[in-house]
Amino acid sequence: MKWRRDPIQRADAEWRRRLYIIIFEAETPAGRLFDVVLLIIILLSIVVVSLESVASIDSYFHTFLQALEWLLTLAFTVEYTLRLLCVRRPLRYALSFFGLVDLLSILPTYLSLVFTGAQSLLMIRTLRLLRVFRVLKLAQFMSEAQTLVGALRASRSKIAVFLMAVLTLVVISGTLMYLVESDESGFTSIPRSMYWAIVTMTTVGYGDIAPRTALGQFFAALLMISGYAIIAVPTGIVSAELVNTSHNRPSLSTRTCSHCAVEGHEAEANYCRHCGNPLEVAPEEVSRDDA
Repeated sequence: MKWRRDPIQRADAEWRRRLYIIIFEAETPAGRLFDVVLLIIILLSIVVVSLESVASIDSYFHTFLQALEWLLTLAFTVEYTLRLLCVRRPLRYALSFFGLVDLLSILPTYLSLVFTGAQSLLMIRTLRLLRVFRVLKLAQFMSEAQTLVGALRASRSKIAVFLMAVLTLVVISGTLMYLVESDESGFTSIPRSMYWAIVTMTTVGYGDIAPRTALGQFFAALLMISGYAIIAVPTGIVSAELVNTSHNRPSLSTRTCSHCAVEGHEAEANYCRHCGNPLEVAPEEVSRDDA
């Protein structure tokens, strides 16, 4: 009976391997397409949750927005399940950073059936936009330091990533203040709270919206302090690139280890830098080797 089970086991392993390459890798066209579609869905979900917090919009499109949010949550649930199915150690991935973010991005919708207001925590999905590092292969820009033009280009890319991180902080801060403060303080919606976060982080301080609760003022103080560091970061990025123009660093790929889920391996690496497990090979590369 063993000879009958072996073909089934091999077919199952091959199916999981191909699914793993599509979901976790960005080196193949299918993997890149999967990540791009996923990022678009994440952005759409963030827009839906933000619109639901605006009373004038939610009053007219509540049913449609709610149905769309459940549809997106089901899509994220299927994606999270497929990730657990194709990895060799599901528990290790579930406890990793992206694994926890993936889980936290779908739980609020289900918790909203029991706890009122839990759906606003879906803005945690903003953290999933960090996957853009894999799609755009921004890791290799870290090693580009050849000429002044190359340094400026690398700085431009890093600043774009920095702005994305700032926008992520703005979304999270705005959501927290929307939950902590009341409408009387001016935090009537998540977009308006995000506007307050931008004004506070850039140290502009119009004063048209201000927190009144002790917890809100504490969050505001932290955001003000971080604003000074945020202003200095772009200058530091450009300066560092100009200093390091003569350094040559190995280019990094977006390949992920199927054993320990560690990313950021060198382009020519065949084994994981963390656990030593062989890195997955794209299906088209296997077909070329067989030929």
